[in-house]
Amino acid sequence: MLKRNLFRFLVALAAVVTLSISPVSARVELNINKGNVEPMPIAVSDFLQGELGQKISDVVAADLKRSGLFAPIDKAAFIEKIANPDATPRFEDWKVINAQALVTGRVTQEGDGRLKAEFRLWDTFAGQQMTGQQFFTQPENWRRVAHIIADAIYEQITGEKGYFDTRIVYVAESGPKTARKRQLAIMDQDGFNARAVTNSNDIVLTPRFSPTKQEITYMSFEGNEPRVYLLQLETGQREVVGNFPGMTFAPRFSPDGQRVIMSLQQEGNANIYTMDLRSRTTTRLTSTAAIDTSPSYSPDGSQIVFESDRGGRQQLYVMSASGGAQNRISFGDGSYSTPVWSPRGDLIAFTKQSGGKFSIGVMKPDGSGERILTTGFHNEGPTWAPNGRVLMFFRQNAGAGGPQLYSIDLTGYNEQLISTKGFASDPAWSPLLE
Repeated sequence: MLKRNLFRFLVALAAVVTLSISPVSARVELNINKGNVEPMPIAVSDFLQGELGQKISDVVAADLKRSGLFAPIDKAAFIEKIANPDATPRFEDWKVINAQALVTGRVTQEGDGRLKAEFRLWDTFAGQQMTGQQFFTQPENWRRVAHIIADAIYEQITGEKGYFDTRIVYVAESGPKTARKRQLAIMDQDGFNARAVTNSNDIVLTPRFSPTKQEITYMSFEGNEPRVYLLQLETGQREVVGNFPGMTFAPRFSPDGQRVIMSLQQEGNANIYTMDLRSRTTTRLTSTAAIDTSPSYSPDGSQIVFESDRGGRQQLYVMSASGGAQNRISFGDGSYSTPVWSPRGDLIAFTKQSGGKFSIGVMKPDGSGERILTTGFHNEGPTWAPNGRVLMFFRQNAGAGGPQLYSIDLTGYNEQLISTKGFASDPAWSPLLE
């Protein structure tokens, strides 16, 4: 059992208050539904007062920049130096440097030791405040406050939920290739606050977040027996989902968090099963003389996408969540694997192997509109940000010592390395934290 609550570093927000503003129809907006979006110039001023305020504003700017939708302006170009974040800025000074939006803020210490962080978002061309909020938390949780502020800015300007106040669980790999140690680790979506959540020499695979709890499911070869586990991140409690004969693969939660779907191998074949986590009863959904694996629910829980080699090579199929007819949706050259349904329901991400290379791509649930986002020596294992706009995956570069994590947005133009202490694979993105 873990010795401490892994999520004690999360923000305990005592209050979230919207700062007084007049309703306006701000002109600053960003349409992210069109192809390659030109990043919006935005000025993020240092939050007053002191070093911590600057750190928070730096994280906010980094989050926005990493999204590919915003271009934070170099602070050296600022004409006005914000001395009072409550005062109306000199908008002409910001328009001169082409800042379409401006973020100001303040960080103060309350009498009870809590941190108070507040910000305002200004539309410089309309000369209006767009939004303003304040948060209270413990000082050690300042990074999460910064992510929450970045989410609020992202949502105000794009009209869609942000994804910065989230975590990534992944397989952390260390040691030589012939004796690689693998354990589960968790970190903020930007690579900070990484820490191990398992500590053994047993192989661990395919961690997946619950959509409703701070809980993950994963596969482990503890004691040389493949088992599916549930791990409560807040308490460190762990339990076996069930003991199944043969191999178990790719467990994943249902959208309501009440079931786990997985692939069970028996007598050389692998089929899709679900388990009700309350009753622990299992239901078999496929029955083929093939390898059916990597199942993923649609966000409304009505359908399942999975991969199968029943046609001679791995392809993607969709069926009802209760089983029944299974319809093939992938028809391009090569093989398809690791499908995962977007939280928006509009796309399915996948790994595609063709021409000796591995690609990460997306297609519509009926198989139409296939688009390749990135191709490399070995890319695999896409996972969606909770807003369905960004994917993370792992890549093994030719000649590299081990895999690394990358993110890419749906335009395919904003690919970024996610730094980790060692090698990393099998990422899974959490829902927005509460």
